[in-house]
Amino acid sequence: MTSSEIQSIKLRFGIIGNAPTLNYAIQVAAQVAPTDMTVLITGESGSGKESFSKIIHALSPRKHGQFIAINCGAIPEGTIDSELFGHEKGSFTGANEARKGYFEVTNGGTIFLDEIGEMPLGTQARLLRVLENGEFIRVGSSKVQKTDVRVVAATNVNLLDRVQAGTFREDLYYRLNTVPITVPPLRERGEDIYLLFRKFASDAAERYRTRPITLLPDAVQALTRFRFPGNIRQLKNIAEQMSVLETEREVDARRLAPYLPQDQVSRLPMLLGPGAPDTAAAGYSERDLLYKILFDMRRDMTDLKKMVLELATGQRPHEAQELLRQNSHLFNNTAPAGAFESGQSSEYFLPAAPGSYNSEPAASYDDEAPVEDIPHETEEETLSLDVKEREMILKALKKHNNKRKYAAHDLGISERTLYRKLKQYDLEQV
Repeated sequence: MTSSEIQSIKLRFGIIGNAPTLNYAIQVAAQVAPTDMTVLITGESGSGKESFSKIIHALSPRKHGQFIAINCGAIPEGTIDSELFGHEKGSFTGANEARKGYFEVTNGGTIFLDEIGEMPLGTQARLLRVLENGEFIRVGSSKVQKTDVRVVAATNVNLLDRVQAGTFREDLYYRLNTVPITVPPLRERGEDIYLLFRKFASDAAERYRTRPITLLPDAVQALTRFRFPGNIRQLKNIAEQMSVLETEREVDARRLAPYLPQDQVSRLPMLLGPGAPDTAAAGYSERDLLYKILFDMRRDMTDLKKMVLELATGQRPHEAQELLRQNSHLFNNTAPAGAFESGQSSEYFLPAAPGSYNSEPAASYDDEAPVEDIPHETEEETLSLDVKEREMILKALKKHNNKRKYAAHDLGISERTLYRKLKQYDLEQV
């Protein structure tokens, strides 16, 4: 697909930006549109996933059919089956008449299932049947009906993680993920951020009948460095806020700063507390602070190694105590305040002297009586994950009288996963 064709799609659907990842996503959507293949759109919340579902529908042979967008996370679990597949009269309380579901109404069209990861497991099984055979059954009916609907799904979560957790069907995941499209987050689109800001500021100015906001160069730089966890939706909100609240139409970085939450600007570690330097006055950059933290940690670790080596070579208690007191800065959070000054440090860092558990005064090291080691056996606890997992499965089965459905629920896994584990650990006869 040529760049001019991609540009025409952007103009048609109001997509702004020239990032290579964005152009590639548009190209994939345009190429898969003429087919009937199922598409899974992934991307962060607010990144514009629904626009790609509209591209796929409008460029497909189904463009004259109906297009319905459904947010699976916004429909209660008890009614989502009825919404999608319809119900018969009297099938549940409040079902006063028969109702067609979206898959019946949209026959010959396209359904966009947003937030597909929030769909209940029971509904997932019904959806899988529609995708594989084009068949569905209304709630409260036994009659199988046919439908010809194209499904485009979207999610802002990692569905493979949901599969591993047992909350999303693995077979449905691979059926949906026939053609994946990844929508890039706003922070990875570079100059597109300012282009979108100008569009939103112009729209807000037209709506509120005022001059549009313009950003000075330092403000543009601050805006493009911002992380935008809310993506395009957050950028639009910022542009509209500034259009209403700012009296000056030209905004610099100082006036822009209040609109950019500071806890979202950067995730690099910062020094806190009274010892932290004034970064603005000292001229520290975030990278400088990070290097300083690492060098301080390395120096402290080297000093600690030297001290432990000296303690291990047979220092006397009073000499060891003096050594600990001299290096107390290495143990800021390991002993009560004043422990090193009051002579209590050996209590926290040195082994007890022989005889310290008797009521009589302990003998000095020079007059130390020989201590006889009493051999004893200790059973080493196993740390094998397989062994632990096998034990937990046995405990769950015993707890629920070998009812595997309840045992799987108690373990937080699906029945299918439990059956696989029983076979893996040779527990099928349990």
